[in-house]
Amino acid sequence: MKLYGIPNCSTVKKARAWLEERDIPYEFHDFKKQGVPEATMKKLIKLLGWEALVNRNGPTWRKLDDARKAQVKDAASALAVMREHSSLIKRPILDRDGQFQVGFSEENYAAFFGE
Repeated sequence: MKLYGIPNCSTVKKARAWLEERDIPYEFHDFKKQGVPEATMKKLIKLLGWEALVNRNGPTWRKLDDARKAQVKDAASALAVMREHSSLIKRPILDRDGQFQVGFSEENYAAFFGE
């Protein structure tokens, strides 16, 4: 199982704590240090749609100029901007044998793990 994210993100911290409290083993993939895996992102875009993955509520999106924001209009342009600015990816992303959970809430994780 792999958890993708940025270690200083408060939502990622909550997800990691939730997993660790339950002794659920996982590998952490740090977008900042290890980059954004293109194949994984393409798979997620295909499964969930690019709109579900672009974080338009965060400071990174707000800092983009309007012209750059306007360019994000399809899967290819969304992938490009997410690879360029990893902070634009909604996080964390949990990959459990090809089943994905984007974002974190205790209720969703409990359901995902059958608690």
